[in-house]
Order: sequence, then structure tokens, then C-alpha cells
Amino acid sequence: MKAKICGIKDEKTLRFIIDHSYPPEFIGFICNFPKSKRFVENETLKYLTNINKKKTNYVSVLVNPSDKDLEFLKDLNFDYYQLYDVSPDRTKKIIQKYKKKIITAFTINNKNDVDKYKDYLNISDIFLFDGIGYDRSISFDHSLIKDLPNNIKKMIAGDIKYDTDFNNLKKIAEYCDISGNLETEDKKDLKKIDIFLNNLKKTND
Repeated sequence: MKAKICGIKDEKTLRFIIDHSYPPEFIGFICNFPKSKRFVENETLKYLTNINKKKTNYVSVLVNPSDKDLEFLKDLNFDYYQLYDVSPDRTKKIIQKYKKKIITAFTINNKNDVDKYKDYLNISDIFLFDGIGYDRSISFDHSLIKDLPNNIKKMIAGDIKYDTDFNNLKKIAEYCDISGNLETEDKKDLKKIDIFLNNLKKTND
């Protein structure tokens, strides 16, 4: 199982993650959702994404982005766009214009929400199944995705604990996405990040 650490907004945390012995596959930045306490202003985003990401991929997390949002982001050092509330047709247009890999995010309340992934087959690179809270870590019934086909790449989010046993999650998804549980008093906690990355490494070994 590979990891995505989301909601990074400061240089110290970013460099700690990048330079870790077991860095995550993805690092996510909240780019256009000011309601989130993890939102990153444009100038800070420019600075952070210029830092050498080494073995990781930078992910721009976007909720129904405007054309203006996308035009600003196009010159930044992102590998993936993670899209919430974007239709399949618009997702195709974003891919065609900006040549980015896509993580399509679904907020899950029931099985019908899970089944929306079918509309994005052959469009999205990764399918993210998340709780309904957007920037808040709200869990959902993970068993809802256990029978999805193996030929799609699945990422799971929603109140995942940094010190959990990842063996069960590993059975249903290739990636886990964690943010709020790595924080103490609304700030990323480097000790928790270290425990999480080492814990995941042990699971994979």
C-alpha cells in the first residue's frame, strides 16, 4: 500500500516528508478551497511546489475548479489534479488542456456514491473514495468498496488513523490518503507523520 499525505501548507513539514526514509507516493496541497484550514494561498503554493519533490508526486486538490484556478495552476509543479465535483466531460477537457494525471474524488455516503466511479473509467488514473466532509476527516463504510474491480487503482480516505493496522485497508485499496489524523492542534505533527510512514513500511514488508 502506498500513501498520500494531504493538507501540507508549510516548508518545514514538506521537507520532512520529502526527506523521510519512506516518503509517501503523493503529497497533496489544498489549492482552491478557502473554507479549509489547510488551504494554501497562491504565492505560498508557488514557493512550496518549487521545492524539489524527489521521489514523491505533488497533487493539486481542487473542488470544482474555475478556469481561473486552472490557468494559475498550469505552470506550477503538479503531477496530479485531484478533482471533487467535476463532471466526466469537464474532466476530459482538463486532461486535454493541461496534460495532468487525474485523481477523481468521490464523497461516499452509500453504494450509489461508490458506483459513480463507472462514469470516469478510462478518464481517471486513480479513484479516491472519501468521507462526505471534504476537508474534515469523516469516515465511511469501507466495505462499500471491497468488491470493486482490481483493474482500477483505488485510494481510500476518511478518518484513517496514522497508527492503524493497514493490513485490512491494503486488501481493498492500493493507496491510503491521510491528513487530519496527522495533526495536533490543527498543525501537522512530525512525530505522527514519522509513525505513519514507518508503520506503513512495516505493513508492506
